[in-house]
Amino acid sequence: MEALIPVINKLQDVFNTVGADIIQLPQIAVVGTQSSGKSSVLESLVGRDLLPRGTGIVTRRPLILQLVHVDPADGRKNEDGDREGEEWGKFLHTKNKIYTEFDEIRKEIENETERISGNNKGISEEPIHLKIFSPHVVNLTLVDLPGITKVPVGDQPKDIEVQIRDLILKHISNPNCIILAVTAANTDMATSEALKVAREVDPDGRRTLAVVTKLDLMDAGTDAMDVLMGRVIPVKLGLIGVVNRSQLDINNKKSVVDAIRDEHAFLQKKYPSLATRNGTKYLARTLNRLLMHHIRDCLPELKTRINVLAAQYQSLLSSYGEPVEDQSATLLQLITKFATEYCNTIEGTAKYIETAELCGGARICYIFHETFGRTLESVDPLGGLSTIDILTAIRNATGPRPSLFVPEISFELLVKKQVKRLEEPSLRCVELVHEEMQRIIQHCSNYSTQELQRFPKLHEAIVEVVTSLLRKRLPITNEMVHNLVAIELAYINTKHPDFADACGVMNNNIEEQRRNRMRELPTSVSRDKSIGLNPTGPTGLSGEFPASGFDMDGAKASAAGPQGEQDGTGNWRGMLKKGEEAPGSGPGSPLKGAVNLLDVPVPVARKLSSREQRDCEVIERLIKSYFLIVRKNIQDSVPKAVMHFLVNHVKDSLQSELVGQLYKSGLLNDLLTESEDMAQRRQEAADMLQALQKASQVIAEIRETHMW
Repeated sequence: MEALIPVINKLQDVFNTVGADIIQLPQIAVVGTQSSGKSSVLESLVGRDLLPRGTGIVTRRPLILQLVHVDPADGRKNEDGDREGEEWGKFLHTKNKIYTEFDEIRKEIENETERISGNNKGISEEPIHLKIFSPHVVNLTLVDLPGITKVPVGDQPKDIEVQIRDLILKHISNPNCIILAVTAANTDMATSEALKVAREVDPDGRRTLAVVTKLDLMDAGTDAMDVLMGRVIPVKLGLIGVVNRSQLDINNKKSVVDAIRDEHAFLQKKYPSLATRNGTKYLARTLNRLLMHHIRDCLPELKTRINVLAAQYQSLLSSYGEPVEDQSATLLQLITKFATEYCNTIEGTAKYIETAELCGGARICYIFHETFGRTLESVDPLGGLSTIDILTAIRNATGPRPSLFVPEISFELLVKKQVKRLEEPSLRCVELVHEEMQRIIQHCSNYSTQELQRFPKLHEAIVEVVTSLLRKRLPITNEMVHNLVAIELAYINTKHPDFADACGVMNNNIEEQRRNRMRELPTSVSRDKSIGLNPTGPTGLSGEFPASGFDMDGAKASAAGPQGEQDGTGNWRGMLKKGEEAPGSGPGSPLKGAVNLLDVPVPVARKLSSREQRDCEVIERLIKSYFLIVRKNIQDSVPKAVMHFLVNHVKDSLQSELVGQLYKSGLLNDLLTESEDMAQRRQEAADMLQALQKASQVIAEIRETHMW
């Protein structure tokens, strides 16, 4: 099982090369307040002076310290086989440079800290990676974090406390991290900031090991027996006491070896019953054992995580595509794929079908049969046409002569006015289909042809070509739809079978009403039935319906004598106001009782006569019947025109249009220029995939015998 820690060190090296923290490797994070003895504990574990010392905050960047045990017989060889001395160190940022002098290691830590964090006592999250090879250490991976502080000093940022706290929590929140909480023995354990922070992320204390430093500095007459026995602060992984070198010892160049020897003597004298379970050597062995067991527990999950990430990055790298080698073939392939996906989206056979909303051909179908169809059905055949408008049109169509029959030209003028109202929703239907075909471009770019994202200039060029093609077809389609309405207006076909059937039913109703009125008239009132002649005009309307001013009511009015002047039959006497007499009929001036010319147009408030009402009803029925026929034709022909002149034409000519405008030798380099962002992401994905594959190989080398 000793081989597990080197495995984690190898994995750490692998992921350090790509600067990735997506894999949470098992490690030991050292947490404590400033001047609590963290650095002294680490130096005791290493057995050499290698960390910067001073007042205030000294550790301003996380230091990932990997201790690698080497066999004394091979102690003068590093891991690459080079003979560099018994103990040496290596930094990740200096590549393969070997440091045999620990003073140089300390100086390099200071320089690297200032290079990133500056000289203003600020901190940085970017870690420093250091490996120490020695026959006097056990295999460990430690992370030295900045000390917890409360008040900024000097030119430190005002939020230095928050920065340090966030940095510490970032590392110890890793569930694969063992927390080494360092607290000085000459302070109250109940006020330990290190234990407080550790408890926030590890409330049960299952991965927290407490270290009590400065046992030799406790007040006279006191001891740490209760603390070391775990009676004050219970911690699952245990509590170990150590004795650090004082600043005087450091100034006097007291070696770590001598300090460890003095520590052992102090523990034997002060805490004889606990001497074997405390001290730096016991701490090193305990950390080594805890880390190995922790790695053993985390390894299955870690292996699964690495394999899953490797598959994800493999898929991501595939989506970015391979570097372009044959530009002509690549351009033609992308153009063909886009055109195919565009057409498939219209046909409904695209690979990436939208599920949140209708798109492509389904949306065009919805526009034709729901939006456009319902809009036409909502158009009232008689909308905007009042009874007075109809009556006025009838009278205007007769000119100065009163007509015997309903003038057919009035029907034609009125029905054309109503049919013209179908043009606006028809053109709107074309506009909606055009907008949807524009949306299909974006849909294909986002979902179907992700390769286009690699080449932004090619993407822009394709969008421009397709947009231009749609823009070119729009006026042609609008013109066709306009002509469809114009065709309906050009000839009012009153011989249409559906219209003839409606007229026949209406004629039968009118004839039945005429017969009923004739039965009600006195037998003395008789006329020649042949008076209802059937002169037929070009449309055949005149002979179909009786005249508004010449029917049985007119006969009744003539026979009734003076009473007919007040029945509103439509003659000039009916236009006189009530109480007025005809010109010259009364005493006095011959102009007495004359009609004011301003009152000649039919007043809106005037009650229509029965013949006027019948005339209007006849025209309304005819207009409605013919309008429904035309609306049915428009509802059927407009979608067909849009499909032929816009949708199908674009589908058939899209690829040839793209090839003709883009597949040119002079445009290849420009169109297939990758964005820098895409190239960088591909390289990052490739590096990460390589690291994951290498990590998977490292873990695969572990045997069950290593773990047990």
